[in-house]
Amino acid sequence: MTTALVVVAFVAAYVLIATERIHRTAAALTGAAAMVMLGVVSAESAFFSEDTGIDWNVIFLLLGMMVIVSIIRRTGLFEYLAVWAAKRAGGRPFRLMVMLVVLTAVASAALDNVTTVLLVAPVTMLVCERLGVPAAPYLIAEVMASNIGGTSTLIGDPPNIIIASRGGLTFVDFLINLAPLVVLLMVVFIGLCWLMWGRTLPSHPERVEAVMRLDEREAIRDRGLLVKSLVVLAVVLCAFIAHGALDLDPAIVALLGAGALVAWSRLDPPEYLEEVEWSTLVFFMGLFVMVGSLVEVGVIDTLAEAMTDAVGGRYLAAGTILIWASGLMSGVVDNIPYVATMSPLVADLVAAGGHSDQAESLWWALAIGSDLGGNATAVGASANVVVLGVAARNGHPISFWQFTRYGLVVASVTIAVSWVYYAARYFLFS
Repeated sequence: MTTALVVVAFVAAYVLIATERIHRTAAALTGAAAMVMLGVVSAESAFFSEDTGIDWNVIFLLLGMMVIVSIIRRTGLFEYLAVWAAKRAGGRPFRLMVMLVVLTAVASAALDNVTTVLLVAPVTMLVCERLGVPAAPYLIAEVMASNIGGTSTLIGDPPNIIIASRGGLTFVDFLINLAPLVVLLMVVFIGLCWLMWGRTLPSHPERVEAVMRLDEREAIRDRGLLVKSLVVLAVVLCAFIAHGALDLDPAIVALLGAGALVAWSRLDPPEYLEEVEWSTLVFFMGLFVMVGSLVEVGVIDTLAEAMTDAVGGRYLAAGTILIWASGLMSGVVDNIPYVATMSPLVADLVAAGGHSDQAESLWWALAIGSDLGGNATAVGASANVVVLGVAARNGHPISFWQFTRYGLVVASVTIAVSWVYYAARYFLFS
């Protein structure tokens, strides 16, 4: 009975998030409160459990990077980059979109996708305002590009870090197995961008002419703070890449970087805390508690175990189910708790197959499905939620369904292409 009530409460909260009848943060907190009332959630399970509680690594990674971005914003760097990007694109709306999505995808491979969208979103909104074009299509395209690009490396998307830890996989393993796929997917994605937005983006010649006359160097307001910010940001990014060798979690790296920049800049707390997306952080907390409740009552485990029992040792079938089921599940719940739940089951399947190449391919199936499936809905990946929060805060609101109607197309097409790549690489030509 309790399990049924938990599922009903989860579905009801998700419907509220999807329909936006109330703010998504209020919906997530209401859902979390319902789980507490049902007796599924305790302080121990919500705040301290790695399996069913709030993922504080994600929360503090976001908080640290939000503080760093808030301080960088004060230097005028984003205005500089906005004018620079608009001038390099010649003011052409779709050419600008291609430039931004490619840069976002590449940056997401070197960083994590959440950090990337935190850095790119402010630039995008500024350049769109300069050119008089709607920011929503650019922001949606960028967050999808970040999820695609982040698939290619160990640090590019948070679920990949979980998969690497469980599977004993290295940074090079991800590059060899997934980077070629991501290059192919970006070509496909740019084509989808043209079909979805390219022919409808407005162009204003008078605004373009005005932008082309601007000197981007004049946008820098505080060169001293800019130098300090870039030094700290460079150290943080290097530490992200080397976090395994340094034995530092990315969340700790982000917090250390934020603390160092706060101390070095000597800014007052209101000056760097006012840009933090507190509602987004609280939304994640509520969402983690809700998903953790499904884990607590065994709903996700039951579904996952039924799938693994059905496929047995047929690894192409298992990989196919993993790719599509992970894509579906990651569109419904955030892909971080989903991967945390699925990875022990995939580890059992790989071990049962003697760690053969075809058995090991199940890790790539899980990564492909969960990373790309995160594009399906507005709450499918951390980067999606962050961008929607930043957009709303800056006067460019993106609704759940505005994002999702494009996300479903992109997720379906990219997962289908990825399945062909997966089947050909690991089974047809193995």
